[in-house]
Amino acid sequence: MVAAPELISPRSSRVSAARRLAKRNFRSKERLFLAEGPQAVREAAGFGQTLTELFATVEAAERYADIVGRARAAGARVHLADEQVIADISTTVTPQGLVGVCRFVDTPFDAVLAARPKLIAVLAHVRDPGNAGTVLRCADAAGAEAVVLTDASVDLYNPKAVRASVGSLFHLPVAVGVPVERAVAGLRETGVRVLAADGAGDDDLDAELDAGSMGGPTAWVFGNEAWGLPAETRALTDAVVRVPIHGRAESLNLATAAAVCLYASARAQRAAGGCRSVTES
Repeated sequence: MVAAPELISPRSSRVSAARRLAKRNFRSKERLFLAEGPQAVREAAGFGQTLTELFATVEAAERYADIVGRARAAGARVHLADEQVIADISTTVTPQGLVGVCRFVDTPFDAVLAARPKLIAVLAHVRDPGNAGTVLRCADAAGAEAVVLTDASVDLYNPKAVRASVGSLFHLPVAVGVPVERAVAGLRETGVRVLAADGAGDDDLDAELDAGSMGGPTAWVFGNEAWGLPAETRALTDAVVRVPIHGRAESLNLATAAAVCLYASARAQRAAGGCRSVTES
């Protein structure tokens, strides 16, 4: 049986410090962010010394005793709290009873290049945090080895982005604040073919696959949800590729298009050894 909550007041200094992390300026100053829910906290607890604190209701601590145990084993300070405390910290309408405080996990862009990744997602001008987190999750699922967020994109540690990544934030290197020109130039210098994903592209994804041109190291550049990629960004890349629309839909949303492109590259790169099932755990 878990003991009664030790934090009973939303005015506690620890609660106040965690609550401030909902704002970008405090996250940047402290280099800390919030991870909410059992999946995100579980992944954070398994990622080195990333998780520093965990706030949990008594019910959640009992239900997710394994996660609380992992958090303690990782060196995190665990606070049992009443539901009001969790609601005060959480940025969701219906909190799941677990909120973690984590250190920043982004990777320097030079370190990403040094690892010579074969599949990379570059988010240029992506402003919606939910889309950014979902693309990160798609990249993780497709087996990408890195994600790059340009300096014109949303904050990686926005609570909505962290939540939408469903733990994938802790699975692969993510570089942030990289000028798009530097991102494209650096990747091309390491032998990566850089493709812009755009609905008005001259090249067709099916044609690229049929031509057998997607088996090498590839970076996909994804643009803004509403207006895509600026002409100057498209001009930096090796090709501008559109996902073919075979039915009557006007277009695909950003996350769906990113999933299609990343999986197409993953399949092409794995062609010799077979493609991993998307249902594999």
